[in-house]
Amino acid sequence: MNNTVNIVTLGCAKNLVDSEFLGYKLEASGYSVAYDAGELNHALVVINTCGFITDAKEESVNTIMDYVDAKNNGAIDKIYVVGCLSQRYLNDLPGEIPEVDQFFGVNSSNEVLQTALQDSKTAVKDRRKQATPVHYAYLKVSDGCNRNCSFCAIPIIKGNHKSVPMDDLVEQAARLAKDGVKELILIAQDLSVYGMDLYKSLKLSELLSRLSDVEGIEWIRLHYLYPLQFPEDILSQIRDTDNICNYIDIPLQHISNPVLQRMKRGNTKRTTYNLLNKIRRIIPGIAIRTTFMVGFPGETEEEFNELLAFVKEMKFERMGVFTYSHEEDTNVWKNYRDDVPEEVKQERYDILMNAQREISRELNYSKTGDREKVLIDGKEDGYYIGRTQYDSPEVDGEVLIPVKDTPELQIGSFYRVKIDNADEYDLFGVIDD
Repeated sequence: MNNTVNIVTLGCAKNLVDSEFLGYKLEASGYSVAYDAGELNHALVVINTCGFITDAKEESVNTIMDYVDAKNNGAIDKIYVVGCLSQRYLNDLPGEIPEVDQFFGVNSSNEVLQTALQDSKTAVKDRRKQATPVHYAYLKVSDGCNRNCSFCAIPIIKGNHKSVPMDDLVEQAARLAKDGVKELILIAQDLSVYGMDLYKSLKLSELLSRLSDVEGIEWIRLHYLYPLQFPEDILSQIRDTDNICNYIDIPLQHISNPVLQRMKRGNTKRTTYNLLNKIRRIIPGIAIRTTFMVGFPGETEEEFNELLAFVKEMKFERMGVFTYSHEEDTNVWKNYRDDVPEEVKQERYDILMNAQREISRELNYSKTGDREKVLIDGKEDGYYIGRTQYDSPEVDGEVLIPVKDTPELQIGSFYRVKIDNADEYDLFGVIDD
């Protein structure tokens, strides 16, 4: 048909990084690569799937079937499926969806390239073709996980925690900065134990020190720090280093001790409070992002209310909620019934999110009159769309600056903005001359 490839990425930003490495290899081998292209008529579609929870698996399967229909109608030539869903069900999917030309697991970019080229030569330098806007990029510092959370399928899919060597990460960061990246978003299943497998000690602080010295990087953001073995030496480093954002993503999942014990999280209510209080004491004004799970097997009304009271007390700057998904082969799947009805899970989700909505509204309104450094991501619907250091792309709020009466702003540049209004999730502002 032609030499075009459409890489469709589902799931987390770690998948996006994998797609970017694959995209570079395909482009270096002569393909014209697009990401999540709406139009059809491609020689090859590569679908990078998520298999973490039921909703993600359903989205992956539905996306595959949409492209199967397109292939049957002659709009595309071949379909490859890669990533977590494919890894998890590699023995089952070929029989279930025979229209897919090839299924690959995780970390399979070389195999995809060999199959696409029908050639064993894969001597392409390990670089990336960015799928994000040029001014920010995700840096995957490790993959896999050594934790034993009873609900989580990630170790089944990805295996043990594997850190990327520090020199490789610094080289990636320098190359990205040279290409125009100003914000690095560090991602991993478990940032807290970065380096333990390679260097036999926690090395996140050293990695941050080296990355913060990379010329051109103005923001470094941290995602997915596990609360157990939290590297407390990074706290003063975040506070004292200008280009490390005052922002931490630390998924807590729950606060009730019986639920945490069934989840096999390793931490307790007391240790969680101690850690959060220490973070906020050392870094005043930090934005803490977290996620919670409702409807875990055996979660009582009392345990949920304990979580709700905790959320109202702690007033997290950013928060997400998931309903429990009963995943096969996990510890909880083998040992517990999924006994909280779906309607109760949804009700608890709604209650928690409504509480957070009011907290977010209150925190946002308290920022009116503040002056913030804002990174401009784009322009739409009469507004320039930006973010503060307290907001990660896609998942957090935005700063909206009216295009009317505003001098032209450059996408990917920083500006000083005065916040003059707010709603429950976004801030509104004007350029502060």
